[in-house]
Amino acid sequence: MRLYFFVLSFILPLICMGQGDMDPGFKMLEKGSFEDATTFFDAYLEEHPENKTAQICYGRAVGLSGAPEKANSLFGSLAQKYPNDFEVAINYCESFLWAKDYKTAKPLYENLVAEYPTKFGAVLGYANTLSNLKEYEAALQWISKALKLQPQNKSAKVSRKYIKLGYANTFVNNQDYERGKTYLNEIFADFPEDKDALLNLANLYLITKETDSAKATYWRYATSTKDSISALNGIVLAEHIAENDKRALEWALSAKKKVLNLDDTELEERTYDRYVQALIWNRKFKTARKQIDSLQKSQGDRNYIFALRATLGMYTGDFKASLQSYDAILESDSTSFDGNLGKANALFASDRIIPAYGAAYQTLNVFENQKDALQFVEKLNIMHLPTVEEQAAYTFDNGNNVAFANTLTAFIPLSTKFKTSISYQFRTTENTVTLNQAESHVALVGMDYTLYPNVHVKTVVGLNNSRFLQTAYTQPVLDTKLALKPYALQNLELGYQREVQNFNAELIEREIVMNHYGLTYNLGTNVNLGWYTQLMHTEQTDENTRDLLFTSLYYTVMQKPALKLGLNYQYISFGEQVPTIYFSPEQYQAGEVFADFRGNISEKTSYMASAATGLQKVEDDAQTTIFRAEAALLHQFGKRLSANIYGKYSNIASATAAGFEFTEMGLKIKWALTDKPLFFEKLDEIVLNTQ
Repeated sequence: MRLYFFVLSFILPLICMGQGDMDPGFKMLEKGSFEDATTFFDAYLEEHPENKTAQICYGRAVGLSGAPEKANSLFGSLAQKYPNDFEVAINYCESFLWAKDYKTAKPLYENLVAEYPTKFGAVLGYANTLSNLKEYEAALQWISKALKLQPQNKSAKVSRKYIKLGYANTFVNNQDYERGKTYLNEIFADFPEDKDALLNLANLYLITKETDSAKATYWRYATSTKDSISALNGIVLAEHIAENDKRALEWALSAKKKVLNLDDTELEERTYDRYVQALIWNRKFKTARKQIDSLQKSQGDRNYIFALRATLGMYTGDFKASLQSYDAILESDSTSFDGNLGKANALFASDRIIPAYGAAYQTLNVFENQKDALQFVEKLNIMHLPTVEEQAAYTFDNGNNVAFANTLTAFIPLSTKFKTSISYQFRTTENTVTLNQAESHVALVGMDYTLYPNVHVKTVVGLNNSRFLQTAYTQPVLDTKLALKPYALQNLELGYQREVQNFNAELIEREIVMNHYGLTYNLGTNVNLGWYTQLMHTEQTDENTRDLLFTSLYYTVMQKPALKLGLNYQYISFGEQVPTIYFSPEQYQAGEVFADFRGNISEKTSYMASAATGLQKVEDDAQTTIFRAEAALLHQFGKRLSANIYGKYSNIASATAAGFEFTEMGLKIKWALTDKPLFFEKLDEIVLNTQ
């Protein structure tokens, strides 16, 4: 934060009265020609070595021309020679401010204002010293005293402005946004429509996502051609935060056209930076890449160009390229916010959780209490909190089957690589016509271990105890998967599952165990297309087999809210047909069109809705229409408690029969047991050992 410690229009009259032969030197100081003033007063002192005024002016010229330590030494000697001289004392104090040694300056100013409480310069200097030490409350008290001494003094008003800017920034960093707004708005009383205050106020509105207020503030800032371009760059970001990316790109193009008419290299770079960001937000990756290549070709290796390339990598799934770019930024500027927090996000996206923690902590070391970095650490913490999830579901179908299930699961992450779970499910089912009843009890223990980044082994083992009338049996169950990302935007999962059929009472009675061998593969692209495929072969204890193919081609129409449209195809074939026991056709095919819609109602409430319809064909039977739908509403009551209500409907052929209709309604409640991960106390040590 820039401050005006002392204004020459105030100091010079104190020390230069009746010194006409030094007028050229005084004018040099007034104009800020400090090197010339140094030369002038150095020559003057050769002829008049004992002239106190010349010595003071020489010390000021030396200090303000970039040698504050030398000035400090000069004024220290003068202070010993003139121990009770106010002019010497105040310049001695100020020399510490030039050297940014505010801690040393503070007690000197305290003594000075105690001895000269009505000296405006001393009071003003003390206020500025306190401000630089970020003791803003005390600084405001002393700047008020200075203004009581000289109510219209421009220097004091400027100092008060910067004190309030600094104080407001402190409140913003502590997320006390209302007090931050208050201090920023107070600046306009002294300086109507002050540019610094407007920019800080607009940035505050961006942080609080009050995007309309942010845009209105930027328009207030746009009082010249140059400032209007800066304002447009801010408006582009406001539109992005408001999820109006198309509008953001329109404003970015407008700013880009305007900046070409100005000879301002720095503003041109900021404008092109924002323009490329808008291209990336709108997923115009090819155009963005060409623009980045062009900028790098003309300007070389610049940090903002590395940042753009890193952002492009994050959006396109090329996290390795992003990490390389962020490392390049940090190599030249280890305190870069974009470099540090950007690297943390890239490491997280690369499934390198501990290094991501480390990069986030490094960001906070440089930018204390920075909101985005704190939120990032909190996101990592929430992912690894021990939690309990309760799910209750009620189902019914047109075969007169009703069922109620209750599942309680505890997730216990022991480290960022090793997570465990324990669950228990009770399910009861009844046919309201035959009055057959059955129940099952399933107890499971699971683990998820990260072998390498993006390579996970997930295993769940347990027992299924089923009871039907006077019959009861217990079977072991197992579900194990190897999940990995072979390439960017690709997910592959190989798995085996041993499952006991428990859909209805009749199937529970038959004690059918299914052994599933499966593969799922999902391919994403940077052109909004995706392809999901599942292959599964099942061997059952009744000596039947089943082969299943499900494939889905989908297109992302919108990102926020997310809308996907696509086509599904499913093929099922059983080795043996036992239609009197369960649905087991030799050949079953289904084709669907589907839509999936997801978004946020508010910051704490989100929703999803999906529907699919099409045709299904069982062996040589006539085609029939199918329809299925699902909807859910999730609300986050706090950081540790959330609830989800959902409903499902389907008339697609199932394990029971064609012409089947199935409905499920349920409630999920998730509660985090602690505020921090269980391993949080050792996290600093873990991060340190991996660096």
